Amino acid sequence: MTPEQRLQALGLELPSGGAPAGNYAAAVQAGDLLFLSGKAPLAIAGESPKGRLGEQYDAEQGYALARSACLALIAAIKAELGSLDRVLRIVELHGSINSTPEFEEHAEVLDGASDLLVAVFGPAGVHARSVIGVASLRKGVPLTVKATLQIRAAAH
Repeated sequence: MTPEQRLQALGLELPSGGAPAGNYAAAVQAGDLLFLSGKAPLAIAGESPKGRLGEQYDAEQGYALARSACLALIAAIKAELGSLDRVLRIVELHGSINSTPEFEEHAEVLDGASDLLVAVFGPAGVHARSVIGVASLRKGVPLTVKATLQIRAAAH
């Protein structure tokens, strides 16, 4: 089953991607690696989620937010590569969690993104990862995720 077939089987649709919010690229390719800029959770009812884990959100809600941000990340992959079939492997996932100092469930939150990558890319979705808690993130978003992928060359 292809990644796009897995997305469909999961009942998920990729959102349309937006332009970067500053002077940077959404993705940069270096050799067979693709580096993706950070993605925040998708808007809910037209509003971007804002707040901190351990304050406005608990770990279960954070899991859903990380899954949502990962869906935006997958959309960025498709926009850059044209097809998710070009992904050979998710090499690394990094999460930044906007959290209170007392919040300690960062790993459980980032599992929302990790679980989605494995569900969509199968064994190629298993990755190395790191997650950190931060005092704030741009525009008050609760978390961001970014990734590094190994990709195959485009067919000519």
